Amino acid sequence: MFKEYREEKKYTQEKVAELTGLDIRTIQRIENGETKPTLENVKKLIKALEIKDSDILEYLKKDN
Repeated sequence: MFKEYREEKKYTQEKVAELTGLDIRTIQRIENGETKPTLENVKKLIKALEIKDSDILEYLKKDN
């Protein structure tokens, strides 16, 4: 989900790391599905990528 939003905004992983304060390796692991982000990191990603609440809810519905 986050990778698609990042690419839509034409942000690099480095840009997202800068906006969120997360390590670039953390961004890579989240995007590759190697790890699930913590709630705090999800909040940072949502803010940085300007993801709408309705999009998050739709994603969560699909995931279940």
